[in-house]
Amino acid sequence: MPALIAPSPRLHSSWLDAQAEWDPDAPMDGAGLGSADEVDTPQGFADWTARLHRRADRTAAVEQGRVHATYWWIAEGDTYLGAIDLRHYLNSFLLDAGGHIGYSVRPSARGRGLAGWALDQVLYEARLMGMDRVLLTCDPGNEPSQRTIERAGGVLEDVRETLIGPKRRYWIGL
Repeated sequence: MPALIAPSPRLHSSWLDAQAEWDPDAPMDGAGLGSADEVDTPQGFADWTARLHRRADRTAAVEQGRVHATYWWIAEGDTYLGAIDLRHYLNSFLLDAGGHIGYSVRPSARGRGLAGWALDQVLYEARLMGMDRVLLTCDPGNEPSQRTIERAGGVLEDVRETLIGPKRRYWIGL
């Protein structure tokens, strides 16, 4: 049975196994991984997961270009299956291209409904935070993500060219 858990150094090995399943250029959306994050060593991984926890603290400053966000990992026991995050507010980049919620499921765990299940859980968290609607985006060719967002109530606002390529932009009313 999957669970949403806080990012944890104890899943380092499983997280690295999952990362190896992605194409080198493919993003692990919702993971909060930046190009400068060093995750190969246990200490680097522990430092990174600690940064993810700090980003949820609205009283603490966040790194340049980031917003406060809460991160969860989709896990079964000690197996990392994916990630999802809830950005507490939008900056101009997120309003245009990224949205409030990002998620990804490791390739070997896809097709099990994990993204939809995790999205439902995080929409509940967004309601608890007082949000009245959230923005989600996906690539125009990502039909599984389109279906996941639409099943959760996503209404397509537009498809636009952004700094990171074309994006379908959906709003979900809470």
